Amino acid sequence: MHDIRAIRENPAAFDAALALRNLPPVSPEILSLDADRRSRIAAAEAAQAEQNKASKEAGAAKGRGDEAEFQRLRALVTAKKDETARLQAEATALDAKLRELLLAVPNLPLDGVPPGKDEDDNVEIRRWGEPRAFAFAPREHFEIEGVRPGMDFETAAKLSGSRFVVLKGGVARVHRALAQFMLDLHTEEHGLAETWAPVLVLSEMMEGTGQLPKFGEDSYQTREGWWLIPTSEVTLTNTVNGDLVDHASLPRRMVAHSQCFRSEAGSAGRDTSGMLRQHQFEKVEMVSITDAESGVEEHARMTRCAEAVLERLGLPYRTIVLCGGDMGFGARITHDLEVWLPGQGKYREISSVSYCGDFQARRMNARYRPAGGGKPEFVHTLNGSGLAVGRTLIAVLENGQQADGSVKLPEVLHPYLGGRTRLGADGVLA
Repeated sequence: MHDIRAIRENPAAFDAALALRNLPPVSPEILSLDADRRSRIAAAEAAQAEQNKASKEAGAAKGRGDEAEFQRLRALVTAKKDETARLQAEATALDAKLRELLLAVPNLPLDGVPPGKDEDDNVEIRRWGEPRAFAFAPREHFEIEGVRPGMDFETAAKLSGSRFVVLKGGVARVHRALAQFMLDLHTEEHGLAETWAPVLVLSEMMEGTGQLPKFGEDSYQTREGWWLIPTSEVTLTNTVNGDLVDHASLPRRMVAHSQCFRSEAGSAGRDTSGMLRQHQFEKVEMVSITDAESGVEEHARMTRCAEAVLERLGLPYRTIVLCGGDMGFGARITHDLEVWLPGQGKYREISSVSYCGDFQARRMNARYRPAGGGKPEFVHTLNGSGLAVGRTLIAVLENGQQADGSVKLPEVLHPYLGGRTRLGADGVLA
């Protein structure tokens, strides 16, 4: 959501920022609607004032016995009352149309976000770890002998259709261990508050974080009207929806492990093999609510929290900054972490960490009272995967695979696996 006053003051800068996203100018349409709305409001106020004046004069005419003048003024009062109601209704309709338009306009990129159209124009900013040199041709996760007994796509398809998986035995245990490890790292070392929240939310919450109204097809809605969350960003960020919080309570740093649900609309034919792109998956999500001055610094901090997970697991990765054309709807700047998948021979996204400024806060009307007093300001919000559990499982399995079909597991997971260190070629932890 954008501040209409800022667009009025500098429409050229607004359109120039949108151009970084490869979008055409929208300020002329916004300002035209805004001008029409404001003219109706002004006209309604003028008609109301004339109605009040005529009403007062009608009373005076009645008092002095001037029946003809009284009748004329009474008719004028009725006409102005009708005119006021019509203009107010028009202003309300224009206000709704303007809001609908503003809700569909993405956030403005920060200065320094690289220009570009798509993922080919993203910019790598650092890299960690060296991809392992294999003495054999590495396989994708679903091809590894020890993984096959614990990753059942056939049964999942029978139960739910395509893009689902049933995890069993040792693979399911490693998947659970990864989520527990991530939560412990973020809560005990990174200072995030563990949070558990519903996966069903109201439409207002989806609108607050930007999934609605434009991206409804990407998510699932129940018959009762609730939405299944695509990520805990929705629930964690909306904990301050409609609130006026104390500055002293910021930053609020939260983390949640949850089921996530995405329709994957428009992804037909992409990553159909294995469990890289699923309708239902688990994620450990980080969210920060902060003040207007701390957002950029908090973004760097949150990126490091996500990177630390990969480093503790010994997984090679690279960190990139997304170009304007590849950023998500609500972001001002996004860092993507891409983990090395030897089965594919390429880096693949495993986390996106985004700074949204006050974009979501305006949609949620979430504000804070500055410590030194003064007018309340909108909070600034950030979100990031810390990490996507299923994709981390894929990376652990592919990077740890051995020639005999077993998988060597990262040392940090051993305590979560009862001291077991490997997934055997038979699919059993040992």
